[in-house]
Amino acid sequence: MRRTILVVLAALVAVIALGSAVVATSGDSSTVTRPRLERSLTTTFANLYVDQARIEGRDITASSLHATSMCDKAGAENKDVGPGGDWVCLVSWTDPEVPMPPEGYGKFELNVHSNDCYTAGGPSKLTGFLTMTDAHGREVTNPVFEFDGCFDPNGDDTPTGIVFPSLLSVASTTVTPDADGKAGLQVTCGTGEKGCAGTVVAVAGGQELGSMPIDLAEEATATLPLPTAVPPGATEVTFTVHLTTGAGPTSPVTLPVQAP
Repeated sequence: MRRTILVVLAALVAVIALGSAVVATSGDSSTVTRPRLERSLTTTFANLYVDQARIEGRDITASSLHATSMCDKAGAENKDVGPGGDWVCLVSWTDPEVPMPPEGYGKFELNVHSNDCYTAGGPSKLTGFLTMTDAHGREVTNPVFEFDGCFDPNGDDTPTGIVFPSLLSVASTTVTPDADGKAGLQVTCGTGEKGCAGTVVAVAGGQELGSMPIDLAEEATATLPLPTAVPPGATEVTFTVHLTTGAGPTSPVTLPVQAP
């Protein structure tokens, strides 16, 4: 009986050790790293974008795009290493016919596998939809709508140094005051460097309702309480964002007031 117990304990120790090894492999020692992913995505995207331009009858080269990428795995609290479907990459490029939004990049969502390959999907407003029209008027598959790529597990793992600002977005679609006129504004801070910080000034019916401070980490959401109650009879509230860190709306955002 004693020998049987010892054998079982030894087996359990071996299983635990194997589990620890698996965790280590998929954790800090994984070949899936931010620098490798950034370099691979930049090159893969640029080459496929050139293919898309050729299909449209446009003359673009990979070098003329000046593409760059910044990748992040699961927000600021997590290390940018390991496979998973929670990778987000920000990609910037130069195409005179497709201007970048004010923040200067498009957001790509990646599912990265343990075999050092990945599937990426980009923003349709910049890369187009599943199908596109070629230079001859035919409907064809868009090569940059969603695409696959792989990287060398032993490739360059030094930081690329590419960073982009986090994008602050207004998530609320209406302002809904309670019985006392109190309301809030929901905002999100996206992937990027150093999160979002600054203020939001609210105005309703020509009356300033006050300034709300913003201090959010990347990939965070918050509801900012309006300092002053929404005036009775107000039909809309206008919010003006002033950021010291991050990027945000370049013009005021006006939301309708909805009765509780």
